[in-house]
Amino acid sequence: MTDSNPTSPDALTEKILALLPQTQCTHCGYVSCRSYAEAIAHQETDINRCATGGQKGIHRLATLLDVEEPLLDTAYGEESPRSSATIDESACIGCTICIRMCPTDAIIGASGMMHTVVQDFCTGCGQCVPRCPLDAISLHPVSGNLTGWDAWSEEQAWNARLRYERKLARLHSRTDNPEPVSTDSGTQTIPAIAKKSALVRKVIERARARLKAFGIHTAH
Repeated sequence: MTDSNPTSPDALTEKILALLPQTQCTHCGYVSCRSYAEAIAHQETDINRCATGGQKGIHRLATLLDVEEPLLDTAYGEESPRSSATIDESACIGCTICIRMCPTDAIIGASGMMHTVVQDFCTGCGQCVPRCPLDAISLHPVSGNLTGWDAWSEEQAWNARLRYERKLARLHSRTDNPEPVSTDSGTQTIPAIAKKSALVRKVIERARARLKAFGIHTAH
């Protein structure tokens, strides 16, 4: 049941969450944007730990909570241009680690097949980069000199949140393929689509075409 009390921590969490960029980068020290929002709502942490949202994001939170606006705590990251991940497809071995790590399903591929990043879905969280066993993933800036919320939009944040929540729901209720795999977040299952090689190849080709349209070329 949704909490109808507008001053309750649960209701406040939702308002705070709506002001966060939804990149799920974990740089703030929490496992998700929602976890950080909950901690703020319960007065367990400060509002200046989200480098992705930058100073503008802190201002929005301070206005909502009617508190003095602090400066960004750079111990949790510097405000910087938005980045997006790319995969060196010539080095990719198809291990699927990055696919499991991606919070927004921005990486597509299958076991033993080359993976690629759907740029429109990537939030630049960077969680995939240190997990790649071959260092085949890198981040590159995509917003020029724009940083924080100037480099991100409400629509992008909303779409990223939807993709993240859909992935969580899928992981909790998946029934399409009972085959278990071990991941950092526990035992999960491989989606049936991952075994449909022909379909995956078509999706990858569409992603390559989109990348080419943006002037980003990938290895074949």
